[in-house]
Amino acid sequence: MSPLKAKSNHVTIVDVATTSGFSPSTVSIVLNEAPLSRYVAAKTKERIRKAAKDLGYRPDAFARSLRNRRSHTVGVLIFDISDPFCTLILQGIERCLDSTAYLPIIMDAHNEKKQFEGYLEMLMERRVEGLIVVANWLFEEGGLLLNLRRNNLPTVVVGRDLSTDLISSVVVDNVAGGYTAMEHLYSLGHRKIAVIRGPEKLGDSNLRWQGIQQFAAEHNYQLDPRRVRLLPEALDPTSGFEGGVAATEDLLRSAADFTALLAFDDLTALGAIRALILSGRSVPGDCSVIGFDDVPPAAFCTPGLTTIRQPMEEMGRIATGWVLRAVQGPDTEDAILPPMQILSPQLLIRESTSRV
Repeated sequence: MSPLKAKSNHVTIVDVATTSGFSPSTVSIVLNEAPLSRYVAAKTKERIRKAAKDLGYRPDAFARSLRNRRSHTVGVLIFDISDPFCTLILQGIERCLDSTAYLPIIMDAHNEKKQFEGYLEMLMERRVEGLIVVANWLFEEGGLLLNLRRNNLPTVVVGRDLSTDLISSVVVDNVAGGYTAMEHLYSLGHRKIAVIRGPEKLGDSNLRWQGIQQFAAEHNYQLDPRRVRLLPEALDPTSGFEGGVAATEDLLRSAADFTALLAFDDLTALGAIRALILSGRSVPGDCSVIGFDDVPPAAFCTPGLTTIRQPMEEMGRIATGWVLRAVQGPDTEDAILPPMQILSPQLLIRESTSRV
């Protein structure tokens, strides 16, 4: 005996037409809000829409995409979803798309260049109408996105400045952030300040260091090189924690005393706190610690981490808004994306810093 074929529960336009008593073509015009629908009587529209609602009719988005040659999707390519830097940016992207007809296709490249290239190709094949790249602190590959400009795909990078490659970027003012972090520790009376910088090749690290140096120069403060450490290059964004532990242990072994520590980012700062506590130092009693980013774990640790907050959710919303304006108005000035927007950081004081 041959197996019975499962009956489909999918409600079609023909089903709505049968229930409402109108032709499938009239039903299609009304439900798809086609230009001809303005010639359909209001009572007819009401009857068709009620029948569709009662039957549980859902439009076939795939078929509509084929007809309109529009996918109504936005590609979101991230480099490691485990990186807490990404969390709030993704929230901003999703909340901005929530009230629109566009769906995000989120793909995680796991910090692999080859996987990034493969996912980028897949998103192009699926005809995404725009692309948002959430770049963590390992991302330095501007060249991989250059072809997108040639294909006129609206693309925005969040967290890295690729404006010199003519790719729209949404970033925080890292120079101002480094300056503000140093200013905070200095205002608390600290004069023996240790600094853990980010990897040498990382643009954000150099900009934050520039801000630190700028404050020092303006206040005639000498940055002691014995109190400066550099995070190594790494393939794992969470390695900042281990890097913070190792760099702080090295500082503690050195002859350079310090009463405050300025870390490259929050994970590095959390690693520094771990190393200080394990060595018998209290935070902030023996050493104040400040981070950068305000990732979710910063508020949950003990003590709560003082940090320089990046407006990450807002960065995600801005990037998404740019892409939506470009895809919804391809023949208008909105299709021309701004080269870059730099957002101001904010000092967020918690319990990990105090006066000397």
